[in-house]
Amino acid sequence: MEKIVRTSLEDFYQEMSEKLGTDLESIFPKGLHKDIGHFNVFDIAQTIERARATAEMPYNRRKYYKISLIRGKNRAEYADKIIQIKQNALLFATPKVPYHWIPEDQDQSGSFCVFTEDFFIKDKSHSTLEDLPIFQPGNIPLFEIDDELANEIEQLFSKIKKEISSDYIFKYDLIRNYVLELIHYGQKLQPASKLSTSNDASLRVVSLFIELLERQFPIESSDQRLQLKTAKDYADRLAVHVNYLNKKLKDSTGKTTTEIIAERVIQEAKILLKQTKWNVSEIAYALGFEEIAHFSNFFKKKTSLAPLEFRS
Repeated sequence: MEKIVRTSLEDFYQEMSEKLGTDLESIFPKGLHKDIGHFNVFDIAQTIERARATAEMPYNRRKYYKISLIRGKNRAEYADKIIQIKQNALLFATPKVPYHWIPEDQDQSGSFCVFTEDFFIKDKSHSTLEDLPIFQPGNIPLFEIDDELANEIEQLFSKIKKEISSDYIFKYDLIRNYVLELIHYGQKLQPASKLSTSNDASLRVVSLFIELLERQFPIESSDQRLQLKTAKDYADRLAVHVNYLNKKLKDSTGKTTTEIIAERVIQEAKILLKQTKWNVSEIAYALGFEEIAHFSNFFKKKTSLAPLEFRS
């Protein structure tokens, strides 16, 4: 049974230790106890300077959250799109969305921080990071920004770097506030439609559907399989009529239930084809297809490519 590689914090620190040419203890933040989660901040120029040949960020799923201000010409590759960055980028990365970041010039600078949900969400009985619009499923929160905004964000990272090295007993409480400021910078850059909130019952149904859909992903093992495949499967789970669910989704997104499910399955299929060595039959099975031919026809209809053509 083959599994998708997931980069843990331990893997991340081993990589950073090699890039910075130093021991693990020297880069681990002071005064950080396990009961408050994990947080750290780094300078991009330093990490790339010592590891120019391996400057690419690996294309896999991380087990932590990451916010990066990256200055320079770069390319971001997601499963179904490539985004070119000419100058400055503000990137929010979550454990659910894999990406591949490729520097395209020698002039790279900026900062990034990594943290776990335990660090950011102190009261585990309430919200999660994915309740914040910037981290909600279905988003690719990557923004190209101008120099003025990049300078503002760099100042915020400078405050974080200064604070993490201090002996202030409440420094991590202060750092949480700085991270929240970073998140609000990103949310201001999102379309207004991504930030809207409402208690309307129909919008709650839409929200619950999206949550139920995303809960089935990522597919991490070749013996894992989607349990909910059709519009009726989701309607039954949500205890609504399938026509009601379809109407609310159509009104809210302009797409039918079946179209939204198909888009998410295609997204995951692309990830599995690019990230794993599973054969097409294994991928088809994991995504709920009984026959490989049905999966191949579905994939080609949605992408104009056969699965193996996309993989190559």
